[in-house]
Amino acid sequence: MRVIFMGTPEFSVPVLDALVLAGHEIACVYCQPPRPAGRGKKDRPSPVQTRAEALGLPVRFPVSLKTAEAQAEFADVDADVAVVVAYGLILPQAILDAPRHGCLNIHASLLPRWRGAAPIHRAIMAGDAETGVCIMQMDAGLDTGPVLLRAAFPIKPAETTIQLHDRLSELGARLIVDALHRLPELTPAPQPDDGVTYAAKIDKAEARIDWTSPAAEVDRQIRGLSPFPGAWFERGRDRIKVLGSVLADGHGAAGEVLTADLVVACGQGAVHLTRLQRAGKAAQDAAVFQQGAQIVPGTLVGEE
Repeated sequence: MRVIFMGTPEFSVPVLDALVLAGHEIACVYCQPPRPAGRGKKDRPSPVQTRAEALGLPVRFPVSLKTAEAQAEFADVDADVAVVVAYGLILPQAILDAPRHGCLNIHASLLPRWRGAAPIHRAIMAGDAETGVCIMQMDAGLDTGPVLLRAAFPIKPAETTIQLHDRLSELGARLIVDALHRLPELTPAPQPDDGVTYAAKIDKAEARIDWTSPAAEVDRQIRGLSPFPGAWFERGRDRIKVLGSVLADGHGAAGEVLTADLVVACGQGAVHLTRLQRAGKAAQDAAVFQQGAQIVPGTLVGEE
């Protein structure tokens, strides 16, 4: 098929590769414009732009798709379908209607659960037992369109957002190739009205660890916010991110370090911190981190 691909972050790259490998003609790639990044704040292309250019594909990054000029350029591609995955711009109706088979979105949740911006984070933070990918026919609503295909798998007990992100990206790549191959025979299924939840964008204010919460909630917060923005606590003037954890046995005052390998008491139960990061430093496994930090049992983390 003649395809317009629309995506921006690393999550989208395996999907682009899968479409190329399946033999589809990628007529044009749309992604977000380069953004200032790094210490020098130089414009950095998105992962999708970098990969598309390496593949020799034409790339466009309009600031908006609401102008008549942008919509005419999109329509002139004369695509059979647009594949959209974590693109980052709202698609006006004129864009949705332009390809012969419309626009198909790869959404990283089991719709109608977790419509919106952060479905992977929210699934872990809510303690969901499973998640998956839906191939959705896009309409004007926020992830409200009918679903063509879906696939699910369990969320692993110690899985972080980045780990789940990678598994879902691979699943989405396989599923969209299957959907395009079977498109004439697929019947879009309207989403049910029951079970709708919204995955609000992650706010950095959610990242500070409240040790008075039950251990299960702290563990889900740590894993759900790893690697970005990273759940954190303060030790003196240092802000320390926690990027990995598992539930552990133990009890004590909320925030009390119970063991040298960083089992920390919560309001109920305890968590074992497995991966940590000081500001400006690389992330480290707990054993390596402790060689420098030496947070001793009895310390109350989170105190000034």
